[in-house]
Amino acid sequence: MRKFIYQLHLWLGLFVSIPVLAWALSGFLYALPNTVEGGKIETIDQSRVKISPNAAIGRAHEFAGKTLPTTALTLLMRDGSPFYQAVGGMGVDSILVNAETGEVLQAPPPNFYTRFFRQAHFYYFAGAWQTALLIIFSLLACLSALTGIYLNYLHWFRKRTITTKFNSDKVADSI
Repeated sequence: MRKFIYQLHLWLGLFVSIPVLAWALSGFLYALPNTVEGGKIETIDQSRVKISPNAAIGRAHEFAGKTLPTTALTLLMRDGSPFYQAVGGMGVDSILVNAETGEVLQAPPPNFYTRFFRQAHFYYFAGAWQTALLIIFSLLACLSALTGIYLNYLHWFRKRTITTKFNSDKVADSI
């Protein structure tokens, strides 16, 4: 039984580590602005920000003509001006709201590398299967952790039992 659990733990660890490694690598590359986005990080000139985040989301909703399922709102500098970037709405990549003037623009489509790493990092190229795969791999990771805890318990319990038996035998021999 222990050999089966050891083999199961080994294969689960290998199987579960592949998406974790892909997620970590894509996240690392996605975090480097010149690798994926092709831009540079600029310091935000706070004195030029005149629109509040709530007002920016409201303007993005007005631009779309409906309430958008905004998943992120980021303040960034773009072409020397502060912009809020509302992500997740209207079936487009994002909407830009000028934080100084309130002007609303549709963000240009991302380049190939940005689309590739977003798909790799956030969606695992899974499309509609994303949630199902996330649940399956989470359950497999839990099973891997449980088998690891069980094997670790057996290892230390057995070692303690052997040490206790060895010490009691040693005491018995000295008497």
